[in-house]
Amino acid sequence: MIQVENLFYTYPGNSSPTIKDINVSINEGEIFGFLGPSGAGKSTIQKILIGVLKDFQGNVKVLNQDVSKASSKFYRQLGVAFETPNFYQKFTALENLEFFAGFYNNTRLNLEDLLRKVALENTVNIRVSNFSKGMKMRLNIVRAFLHNPDLIILDEPTSGLDPVNVKKVQKFILEQKARGKTIILNTHNMNVAETLCDRVAFVVEGEIKLIDSPKNLKEAFSRKEIAVLHKEEGKENIEYFQLKLLGQNKRFQQILKGDELIKIHTVERTLEDIFVEVTGRALHDRETD
Repeated sequence: MIQVENLFYTYPGNSSPTIKDINVSINEGEIFGFLGPSGAGKSTIQKILIGVLKDFQGNVKVLNQDVSKASSKFYRQLGVAFETPNFYQKFTALENLEFFAGFYNNTRLNLEDLLRKVALENTVNIRVSNFSKGMKMRLNIVRAFLHNPDLIILDEPTSGLDPVNVKKVQKFILEQKARGKTIILNTHNMNVAETLCDRVAFVVEGEIKLIDSPKNLKEAFSRKEIAVLHKEEGKENIEYFQLKLLGQNKRFQQILKGDELIKIHTVERTLEDIFVEVTGRALHDRETD
């Protein structure tokens, strides 16, 4: 679906490239995440993939087309939701979707059904000027899918959403994947990436540091240890033990034989933990309710 080779991009007026030697292949029907903090280069990569930025070095093919020579057919197969939604404020939700659907001759999806899937069914006749940020973000996602594209790129799709609506959007995205859609997420939200993505790329300062599935990453970077919470001299204490030869660990056996054991659990590393270890950079969650 997407093939990027030796991609470099330098913004006009800059002396050094923003994007540096990116190589990535994305399969049809895959949810792929570009993960990184704000300013890492994720949005620049997105703009290159959709043909907005053309003066790049390297080879970029999307939907079997060279993006620097993208045709109208290319854009009929592409859906995009930018991080900052832009709608006609005096139009209702449905009027906005009808207007944007008019740009395509594709067989569009049922607009009211799409609104229902992201919990906007009661906003059909409400002007967008009365929408909250979270409502606009959900409408933005619907707009990206309304013309039934093959490839959809979503920039921070859960920004501004409360936990309930994050789950609804995640469910909607997974339903679209089940229909054969290829979806790219640009996000700094590692929980969303871990839930949705088949593979992720860690992006820092315009470079990809690593590409793999969340499952493989968690296994590869696992510390293979357990945490034991117990009481000692009336106070709660937590101790960590390696799984290897655990049965022979005298201290672990001593705690088990005592009366003060509270809880035992494996120590799981999050995708964000792994990102920090691999890149040396922290992620700052900017999402709000």
